[in-house]
Amino acid sequence: MSPTLIYIFGGTGDLAHRKLIPALFNLYIDGYLPGPFRIVGIGRTEMAETAYRQEMRKSVKEFSRRPELVAQHWTKFSRTLHFQSHDLNNDKAYKGMASEWKEFQAKHGEEAQVVFYLSVAPQLAPVIARRLHQHKLCADPHRSRMVFEKPFGHDLKSAQELNRLLGRLFREEQIYRIDHFLGKETVQNILALRFANALFEPIWNAHYIDHVQITAAETVSIENRGSYYESSGALRDMVQNHVLQMLCMIAMEAPISFEADEIRNKKLDVLQAIRKMHPEDVHRYTVRGQYAAGWSQGKKVVGYREEKSVDPQSAVETFAAVKFYVDNWRWKGVPFYVRTGKSLPAKETLITVQFKPAPDYAFPEEAAHTWRPNRLVIGIAPKMDIRLRFQAKQPGPHMTLRPVDMVFSYATREQEDCQPEAYETLLQDVIEANPTLFMRADQVEAAWTVIRPIMEVWADKPPVDFPNYAPGTWGPEDAEALIARDGFNWATLPETHPSEAPVKKKKS
Repeated sequence: MSPTLIYIFGGTGDLAHRKLIPALFNLYIDGYLPGPFRIVGIGRTEMAETAYRQEMRKSVKEFSRRPELVAQHWTKFSRTLHFQSHDLNNDKAYKGMASEWKEFQAKHGEEAQVVFYLSVAPQLAPVIARRLHQHKLCADPHRSRMVFEKPFGHDLKSAQELNRLLGRLFREEQIYRIDHFLGKETVQNILALRFANALFEPIWNAHYIDHVQITAAETVSIENRGSYYESSGALRDMVQNHVLQMLCMIAMEAPISFEADEIRNKKLDVLQAIRKMHPEDVHRYTVRGQYAAGWSQGKKVVGYREEKSVDPQSAVETFAAVKFYVDNWRWKGVPFYVRTGKSLPAKETLITVQFKPAPDYAFPEEAAHTWRPNRLVIGIAPKMDIRLRFQAKQPGPHMTLRPVDMVFSYATREQEDCQPEAYETLLQDVIEANPTLFMRADQVEAAWTVIRPIMEVWADKPPVDFPNYAPGTWGPEDAEALIARDGFNWATLPETHPSEAPVKKKKS
């Protein structure tokens, strides 16, 4: 790979500490960073380079998946790590970057490339983009790239405005809109599961599948993100991006190749096929909630309205559940139930594909008592596994059936050490100019179009029952009713069986 210069705007921020620098350190250890490379953190705070390196060493030690290797590799890695304090509204900062970029290219050759990672507040992204264009830092579309963190826009209109701005300044191939969920191994494994196995694809349609569920649950509250969450909420924060992207992976048609635009075209087809809700249908197909004060995981939790930087009368939802339909031949009439929320009883992100029940008339009556439909459950995080539930005869003289799970687990196969974190995968893709796992402009706008009717109705009709669920529960009762009306119930992962427990690592 070409020599690479990486600028991280927001180089002293939480994302740089917890994800970006640890991910780059792991890529360096594995030999995936090009040589030579240079990482430059950019922040507003004045800080000596040695102090910055010391801070980042602590972060890598705490957040890297292989902290035991820090002592061995940090000295050499840290020589590539630099820090600059800049006012991002000042041309001087960008002139300095332009000079540094020229020097880097002169030293390492004209084929060197540059990556600008914008880990900054959304309102700063257009400012930085204009300045990068003005100083011709991204003039070569083949050797310069920009990474934008979510949220990409606040609604459809703002996303369109941002896309138009970036479209005037840069080529689409230079723009990487990141969704870290797409970097997770189990999300990518959905494509392998579906399209590399003749076992599943013939039954992956409305003739055999009853319904699909997607759950993205967190046990934590909003913590110290009150000011951000007040302008976001669960629908914008999770459903518009992470959840809809997982839905696309499950519902997309088979690609003819694994080229980036082919995959993204298939996912765009799904977003455009999702049934648009009329205002009068929103109350039937959606549920919103907000957690109250109470107890969760043995700890006292304050209500959302008592959180720091939150309006005491806030109508922002911390829980959202939606029933979608994908109106095409493959998925005609199959409901997709999604839910996400804060202060729930378990931290788990999982996709459940439930198949239609097999006829039971050939079995004796007592066999029907434990009859369960076949179900495929894909655990995304933190438990990463794939479970296929099927019926089996219980040992004994009678025809008694019971559901059993066949489990593929990364943990039990002792693969934890070699599993890259999501940001490692995505940063490597940026460096290698592979946009497959990144959102394209039309995908972003299509996703905002899907949830726009919900946002508008919720804004016009403030909730009258907030807060409406206790922390440590699975959200408001209406969420259970949403799926129970169709004769289903929300799926959760079973407790860990001893044979599935992760292998404990020896301390070095």
